[in-house]
Amino acid sequence: MTRRRLLLLLVGALGAAGLAYPATSAAHGIVGRADLPIPVWLFSWAAAIVLVASFVALSALWPTPQLQSEHRRPLFKLPDTVVGVAGALGLAVFALVVYSGFAGTQVWSANFNVTFIYVVFWVGVPIASVLFGDVFSALSPWRTVARALHAAIRRLPGERADPPARYPSGLGQWPAVALLIGFAWLELVYVERDSPSTLAALSLGYFVLMVAGQLAFGVDEWTSQADGFGAYFGMLARMAPLCREDGTVYLRRPLSGLTSMPVRAGTVALVCAVIGTTTFDGFSNDAVWRKLEPHLQSLFSDLGLHPTPATELAYTLGLLACVALVFAVYELGINGVAHVSRRYGNAELSRTFVHTLVPIGFAYVLAHYFSLLIWQGQAIGYLASDPLGNGANIFGTSTYRIDYTIISFAAIWYVQVTALVAGHVGGLTLAHDKALAIYRNPTEAVRSQYWMLTVMVAFTCFGLWLLSAVGT
Repeated sequence: MTRRRLLLLLVGALGAAGLAYPATSAAHGIVGRADLPIPVWLFSWAAAIVLVASFVALSALWPTPQLQSEHRRPLFKLPDTVVGVAGALGLAVFALVVYSGFAGTQVWSANFNVTFIYVVFWVGVPIASVLFGDVFSALSPWRTVARALHAAIRRLPGERADPPARYPSGLGQWPAVALLIGFAWLELVYVERDSPSTLAALSLGYFVLMVAGQLAFGVDEWTSQADGFGAYFGMLARMAPLCREDGTVYLRRPLSGLTSMPVRAGTVALVCAVIGTTTFDGFSNDAVWRKLEPHLQSLFSDLGLHPTPATELAYTLGLLACVALVFAVYELGINGVAHVSRRYGNAELSRTFVHTLVPIGFAYVLAHYFSLLIWQGQAIGYLASDPLGNGANIFGTSTYRIDYTIISFAAIWYVQVTALVAGHVGGLTLAHDKALAIYRNPTEAVRSQYWMLTVMVAFTCFGLWLLSAVGT
């Protein structure tokens, strides 16, 4: 089979997936069907046309690299006291998350820690990172404690200022990959995922593990490679138009921070894990999975497992399969790029273009969890006043309730589709810019991006299918 036919088959198959189901609501927090003015299949084709048009426009109007340099412009100095206050705030909120989980009601909807972890932390922090830069580095409670302990140790009498142990370069970001997939497993698979005391215990265990690692290998080194949340949020922050260095806040070209993103062992898997875990969150609500899962569960039950672990194992396989699928689609595109020129091998190209998937990963997160943030995020208003669920009214907001009329189903769908298309256009732009930087011939650079366009169209159509498939 020629590469051209394989390319057309890939686009066609995933494009057809975008036509497979009628319009319904998306993931968490949405119940019922969206009353859309146009059908889903038209959304899918329109999104694909936008990407193709963007590709043509980039080829004609973007002849030289524009994003390989950040073009920073200093805005203002950020006082150290602001960073200190942010660290103290993050530590205080973390203490409340742990305390409310252990001491508060075990009804998830009335306990502060469940909504904070799954909505504010898991969805809100990524959005804040893309808008304002690496805010988590200032708010991270384990980073704050580790820095304080490092400073205290250096002040001990007779204590040498030896550097921490060297972090194994071969390990790279694989610990972060495992921890990120582990959190997704907790959210999507584990039956006790809504137990406040379970979340509190896991949060405390993660805190201890992170502080120990930062003390052993250094705060920045451990955060960027082995801290699942630090690596994830830091990666998304490279999309932001704002960045901070040596106390100064700079304005830079959006997305330009991604072009200098360090690529270590496991970085490709980390980006694929972000897209793949979000994909499974949508797919697990789809009719295809609802038909497949009972067969997997029965298979494991026949092997002697009880129903609960059998179901968890079935969902675990589905989660890992979605991550593997994302990796396979990306590597298929990279294989096509490698055939344009023998100058670069598959492994090198995979590392070179992995940053182009980061906007897609964020687009999947925003599209999938937007309704959860808009609706369930309002619960923080009354949970902040009554974090333990015992009837307190600390800030006078305990009577607040979620307003489900704040946004319509159709408006949610428009936001989700816009996020998906914009994320993929961003990825396509980064890929084109990088190709211009590494290939000598502009024509060769454009040809190399035929396959990256295929990857972007595939992920767009697949994302639209996931959004439309829930509830069918």
